[in-house]
Amino acid sequence: MEIGITEIDLNFIRSITLTDVYEFLNDAKNERDNNNKTLARKCVSLRMFFKHLTNYTHQLEQNPIQNLETPKSKKTLPKYLTLEQSNALLQSVDGEYPERDYCLLTLLLNCGLRRAEVAGLNLSDIRSDHTMRVLGKGNKERIVYLNQACQDALKSYLAVRPRDGVKDKDALFLSRLKQRISLQGVHYVVKGYLRKLDGLQGYSTHKLRHTAATLMYQYGGVDIRVLKEILGHENLGTTEIYTHLSDEQIRKAADQNPLSGVKPPSMKKKSRPSDGDNQDEDS
Repeated sequence: MEIGITEIDLNFIRSITLTDVYEFLNDAKNERDNNNKTLARKCVSLRMFFKHLTNYTHQLEQNPIQNLETPKSKKTLPKYLTLEQSNALLQSVDGEYPERDYCLLTLLLNCGLRRAEVAGLNLSDIRSDHTMRVLGKGNKERIVYLNQACQDALKSYLAVRPRDGVKDKDALFLSRLKQRISLQGVHYVVKGYLRKLDGLQGYSTHKLRHTAATLMYQYGGVDIRVLKEILGHENLGTTEIYTHLSDEQIRKAADQNPLSGVKPPSMKKKSRPSDGDNQDEDS
């Protein structure tokens, strides 16, 4: 049964029950192959719609879907490059602007920056105490420490960064037109090098942020609260996705058990005593 949008009036909306909504969701799942993530998004839209009619415009006396339960979405671990793949990506840099590209990739892999944060970096953000000011989501500032790899990459790039004819003189990374590199420009640089490596064609700039976080947590033993500050997350729960353990880590943990090398003793079959050999404890 199809209902045109012009046929939906307030009386029709007042007739909707929680059962009707669940039937709609079942139909979306079974007939339209909606997954749980899509169904959850529809639940949010329905909740906001009925909340507006009930709490703000008061066209409904009570919210019929107040107790609507949202389908749980399957949580997936973030994709990231291994340490070997990260090294290979850095070593693959060539082309017309190798110092710029190498510096850009180094900051992404070492500092866990977002694409917009990289594009927005200014020369004045690089400080003499080997730290860098980053403007993140919601115009929130954070200070990122620049390790030796970042310092070396910046030094090499700044030595060749154009000065004459630059349109945005404070922009750190410049395009071939000598203006601030755009979000799309960062995307093209990263994707160009990822395509050169086997198995990384489907990866993106954001996967390098996941990579930086994962490498710091797995290899550097960085505390999850420190990692939250480095990445500029609002909530610790967002950062906790990086606490996943790889199969290799689990194997190493098992191998590092101090009892992992103990050999079983040679088992000698003992002869069982006969009934006549048994003696009373009190004798």
